[in-house]
Amino acid sequence: MSSSAALSSPPRVDTPIRKVAILFAGGPAPAANAVISTAAASFLRNDIQVLGILYGYSNLENFDPDQPLREGEHFVQLDAQFLRRTRNTQGVMIGTSRANPGRLIQHPDHFDDPQRTEPLRRVYDGLCSLGVDALVSIGGDDTLKTANKFKRFQERLPEGAKRIPVVHVPKTIDNDYHGIDFTFGYFTAVEFLASEIRNLIYDAEANRSYFIVETMGRSAGWLAYGAAIAGEASLVISVEDITGKYETTEEAPGPEEGTTVTRRIMHLENVVKRLVATIRVREDRENKHFGVIVVAEGLTELLPYEYIKGIGRDAHGHLRISSSDVNVGRILATLAAEEYQRQTGRKKRINAVQLGYESRCAKPHAFDVMLGSQLGVGAYRALVEEGRDGVMISVVGQLELIYVPFEELVDPRTLVTRVRYIEPQSDFHRLARFLETHVNE
Repeated sequence: MSSSAALSSPPRVDTPIRKVAILFAGGPAPAANAVISTAAASFLRNDIQVLGILYGYSNLENFDPDQPLREGEHFVQLDAQFLRRTRNTQGVMIGTSRANPGRLIQHPDHFDDPQRTEPLRRVYDGLCSLGVDALVSIGGDDTLKTANKFKRFQERLPEGAKRIPVVHVPKTIDNDYHGIDFTFGYFTAVEFLASEIRNLIYDAEANRSYFIVETMGRSAGWLAYGAAIAGEASLVISVEDITGKYETTEEAPGPEEGTTVTRRIMHLENVVKRLVATIRVREDRENKHFGVIVVAEGLTELLPYEYIKGIGRDAHGHLRISSSDVNVGRILATLAAEEYQRQTGRKKRINAVQLGYESRCAKPHAFDVMLGSQLGVGAYRALVEEGRDGVMISVVGQLELIYVPFEELVDPRTLVTRVRYIEPQSDFHRLARFLETHVNE
């Protein structure tokens, strides 16, 4: 390649897309604005108008043709002035929400039910009312499911009806996405949490106490493990670790009155004994009477029924584990303090701390800004340069773009995405086990 070619600007591309919408849904993540701003800037370079849909799907799923969507209230123009110096900023410049227009569709046959598809119909009509030709969806696995349902909904539209191609950018600080190695914001969130854990270690040392830190990570332990490794915690436990003697089952009330279901749960007694074993080994072998133990919030789903009875679920069916009525870290801290006193006859101060929300809008560091920027540009390349529809934007190696079809990420029969867990005995898993306090079991 000649030096002039290497330094040339990307060529203009002939495309039927004249206006694109960008939408962010679910919880915030560091570098969200890197994705949004670079995607928007890429489209603007090709003279494509860019609309930022405000607050996720919340306005679109309630669209009423008699009440047009209004600029400044329901959407904004993402122009060059709006985008000035936004790539490294915190928060989500177009807002977000957990509104889920695909919540009623739980089986492929449901696409034939007008009542179940009505929220998606309103989303489609709302975008059409704005003259949108393509959609960039940014969000977690639930938002990916919605993007897939929106695509499949359009496949059943009458011949000749407008089609709005959709591409998806994966977002979650939990990092539990198939199809990409690391999601944008993950490393910033890990660094923020690790810094807090290191601060707590000094506090614990000064007071000869322990902290049990509960981090986000509803389904998998990537965030908890990363924070524990970088924060030098003494032990980390996530859902992947609830195997063997640490798991059991129970009979619990089913969804229908008078029915029961068999639930897989933590063997709470054995998990608590493992926590205490870490504390005692540090005391007896290392003369360390302090420390931090990290647990993932997803363990809440594995608590015995008595602890989660009455806790509601959100629009995506997830247990509301942020509820003040249930705190797995506090439960484990209380039980561990009781078990420690039972074993030793001494009291041990064990405090519970929840960390998570603080990390979601932390200032993104360089890697997440670079990763988010490439994913944002990738959304443009997929839609305009590649003419793609129904793909997730991903990278491999040194931020080389790849496009993963929805069909490889979403089960076509259940319309559910697969969680990417930490593989037991993988090198990442073994790293955490190698660095933590060694306990003979």
